[in-house]
Amino acid sequence: MENASRRRAPGMSPRQRREMIVRTALPLVAEHGTAVTTGQIARAAGIGEATIFRVFADKDELLDACVAEALRPDHVLAEIEEIPLDQPLPARLAEASAAIEAYLVRMGMVIGALHATGRGLRGSGDPRGGEDGAQPGREAAMNRTRDAIAELFEPERDRLRLSAEQTASLFMGLAFTRARPPAGPAPSGPSVEECLDVFLHGALREETA
Repeated sequence: MENASRRRAPGMSPRQRREMIVRTALPLVAEHGTAVTTGQIARAAGIGEATIFRVFADKDELLDACVAEALRPDHVLAEIEEIPLDQPLPARLAEASAAIEAYLVRMGMVIGALHATGRGLRGSGDPRGGEDGAQPGREAAMNRTRDAIAELFEPERDRLRLSAEQTASLFMGLAFTRARPPAGPAPSGPSVEECLDVFLHGALREETA
């Protein structure tokens, strides 16, 4: 009886059950790609396999939901918005950079595993866009990220050479490039601290008298 009660996952709405299954499936999809089975996911979630098909039409729909979750910017936005503004600016930006890098790593692991096992991105699976993955939605997500980062510059707004929004856009370019360096062999890159020091103070050393 205890096992049957656990498998029914009482008290969950269909939406909550979908979210729970997707959260459980994500690391398995990142590890196995399309080779992951609904049985593996069900065991990891502590539910019966049939429960998956009460909220997902088939495995493809579940994989689409995993891609959508991996691409969603909500988590990284929440992390950036929680960064305390009473920290020094370099510390704030280091936290934001770490949040962006973690987001891109999670996304890359899921998308990469699926691609490596024969599944490319499908248009409806890109929630950075609108319902059909359209460009305006991706642009809106980038704007939300820029605005969240711009808030990190608020205490120094009067000292900025550009607007907080323009500075945030430059920082995003740095953070995304650092998190996803160009392919191919390259020497080890600068540390986060070194990148932020150049970003905040320029590429040239101060000349001494």
